[in-house]
Amino acid sequence: MTEALPQSVLFCCDHNAVRSPMAEGLMKKFYGESTYVQSAGVYNDLEIDGFSIAVCKEKDVELSRHRSRSFDDMQQWGDNLSSFDLIVALTPAAQRRALELTRYFHLTIEYWPILDPTGLGETREAKLDVYRQARDQIIARLTKKWGQQHSSA
Repeated sequence: MTEALPQSVLFCCDHNAVRSPMAEGLMKKFYGESTYVQSAGVYNDLEIDGFSIAVCKEKDVELSRHRSRSFDDMQQWGDNLSSFDLIVALTPAAQRRALELTRYFHLTIEYWPILDPTGLGETREAKLDVYRQARDQIIARLTKKWGQQHSSA
């Protein structure tokens, strides 16, 4: 049984450069505008990963304009974590930081263990295959939780 889509979701990982931008883009693609979706990282020290852009483009998800941001950036820009219905942490560090920042808020934090594809694979094609595995793990988690995509992919 799938769940109803939440009003708002924040995906987070370590650097907001690989997994959380993929999750944000895929969710927007699959479920359209019915849910407010953002992503953030524990740190904001990396640009969006080129392999993430490439494997999401295969699913018609555009990530090249994504700008990485951290939880601290969000707070500085006035984004209130308590306004999200659900925070999905894709790494243990992101889960710890989300729990720490939201301990006084009533919201749900889930941990989805998604493969970290960075540094894996010797050739370009092998690297792409590992990134596809991470992307496909995210797709599987999205569709298991919220059902089949509502918009075309």
